Amino acid sequence: MIDDASRRRLQRLMTLSLAGVIFTVAVILVGVFTRLVDAGLGCPDWPGCYGHLVVPDASRAMAHSPDAPLEVFKAWVEMVHRYVASALGLLVIALVALGAPLRRRPDYPWGVSLALLAVILVQGAFGAFTVTLKLWPQVVTLHLLGGLAVMLLFLWLYLRLRRFASGRLTLGGVAPPRRPLTSLWWLAVALLMAQIALGGWVSSNYAGIACQGFPTCNGQWWPAMDWSEGFHLTQSVGPNYLHGQLHADARTAIHMGHRLGALVLGLALLALAVRHRGEARLRPWLGALVVCFGVQLGLGIANVLLWLPLWLALLHTAGAVALVIAMAMAIWCWRESGAESARQHAAKQMTEKEWVHV
Repeated sequence: MIDDASRRRLQRLMTLSLAGVIFTVAVILVGVFTRLVDAGLGCPDWPGCYGHLVVPDASRAMAHSPDAPLEVFKAWVEMVHRYVASALGLLVIALVALGAPLRRRPDYPWGVSLALLAVILVQGAFGAFTVTLKLWPQVVTLHLLGGLAVMLLFLWLYLRLRRFASGRLTLGGVAPPRRPLTSLWWLAVALLMAQIALGGWVSSNYAGIACQGFPTCNGQWWPAMDWSEGFHLTQSVGPNYLHGQLHADARTAIHMGHRLGALVLGLALLALAVRHRGEARLRPWLGALVVCFGVQLGLGIANVLLWLPLWLALLHTAGAVALVIAMAMAIWCWRESGAESARQHAAKQMTEKEWVHV
């Protein structure tokens, strides 16, 4: 039984966790904007900017880093990104502190809260490595995936808190079973994560317009490509990777890999939607998955045809975020529908026993 004080605390926790989802999306988009305007190295050091917590004037910047001339706009873009990311970290700490008194309650998502804290700390480290390793593509891609992981943990925490607050947690003191993911679900999830990682790899290696034209690439269905170099994951650390280091054929391979990944992912999502079209509770989120994928595909094509305009590239990232959220919600509904069926079956059995007793 949840008392009034705990219920108020839970309400605050749910509000903060939902705000965290929205705030994380904003931080991801600010990070992408930072990258798209080539401001990732707007400040050559970390966590400050030319040794200061705010962007200094040109003379102080020159005294601190004479080999990295100050570009005021890029420096401020990078620092705004750091400020909002730091605020997100404080939000996570507040969530953990606020939820600590409830940590011993059955089914309270304390583990999710701690996982969120751990991931946000790792994400902060990746933010530092992005600068100190001069936009090394591996770190930039992992930094994007880390941001999505933070968003998913905020969302999962909110859903778990909402379930906890509802009081429908157990059946006779035993947690109801939740449906495990089938092989088709795991395939769709793996393909979605791989495709997002490919998108990050395209961006971090500046391969977004390595292919001109669609559906062909540079006027060919299968252009010259260097797959081994394009997906060589042990690139040396040290060079400045701003604007990329790979030659044209390697970038073309990365771009084509992303296109082929989109095709396979689309087929998997369609198969998932068709397979579970009869489940009313699941249908809206599977429909959202398919629609988001269609929009995302259109945005990707438009980015190529229009030469990667800033606003369209941002929308493409937002589409990827929407896909991840739709997949997470579909998985939640799939798992919870098993628990709901168990509750209904238990209630039916209890009613039948009462009738027999009468």
